[in-house]
Amino acid sequence: MMVSFSEMLTAARRQHYAVGSFNVYNYETIRGVVESGRETGTPVIVAFGAGYLPNMEVAEVAGLVRTMGAASPTPVALHLDHCKSFEVIETAVKCGFSSVMYDGSALPFEENMKNTARVVALAHAAGVGVEAELGALARGEHSNEEDASEIYTSPAEARIFVAETKVDALAVSIGTVHGMYKGEPKVDVGVLKTIAAAVDIPLVLHGGSGTPEPIIRACIAEGIAKINVNTEISVNAVEKIRALLATGRSWHLSEISREEVGFVKEVVKKYIALFRPV
Repeated sequence: MMVSFSEMLTAARRQHYAVGSFNVYNYETIRGVVESGRETGTPVIVAFGAGYLPNMEVAEVAGLVRTMGAASPTPVALHLDHCKSFEVIETAVKCGFSSVMYDGSALPFEENMKNTARVVALAHAAGVGVEAELGALARGEHSNEEDASEIYTSPAEARIFVAETKVDALAVSIGTVHGMYKGEPKVDVGVLKTIAAAVDIPLVLHGGSGTPEPIIRACIAEGIAKINVNTEISVNAVEKIRALLATGRSWHLSEISREEVGFVKEVVKKYIALFRPV
């Protein structure tokens, strides 16, 4: 069943668990995420990043997820991830996305706040949730995100930003990275705790791939209600497909596609188990 993004995350923060937001790029990854939710009885967010528009059109993603989500007895939300384009956001809202993320994290604070408020007005008029981001994540290995210098989220700015924009969820920067970590993760849960005390909306952790379990659980305990996982899905599927092809067997593309769904589910189910309450 398709559900409200905002209600899904509000329940997660209140009950101290996190909903997994899993990036998709094609039919197989969408199917892998939705089936993982159904098979574990767990809410999932299907996240389509604006950077993957060369792979699929927004309307195509919406159509597939609505069809699969309607057939699933467990909650499914459809999220537009990391988007800087007002035009693409408007298209996603019209196509029935549950939520959109306006990513103005690289902009000056005032400009990010102004643009986010504009997106909130557009999306809320259609009953669509909005996520925004303050601060910036560093770039890890195997990431297709733009290179960036890490900037931690300011709790004081977060309080002002949330009050002025009326966003439904806020992505924070506390030391995680886009992609896989190049070294020892240095995540500042103390900063997160201060941010959580400053705002009353669900908080989002980007860069879930490879983050150690104790850090994940500590972040959930301090207000993280949505955790993004992208790179590990891709890395696992690519490595497993490479191994299949190396067997020397003559594979049909349809068989590889079915195997890919399973490889996606391996990672998604791993994180679903981690994000649940202990």
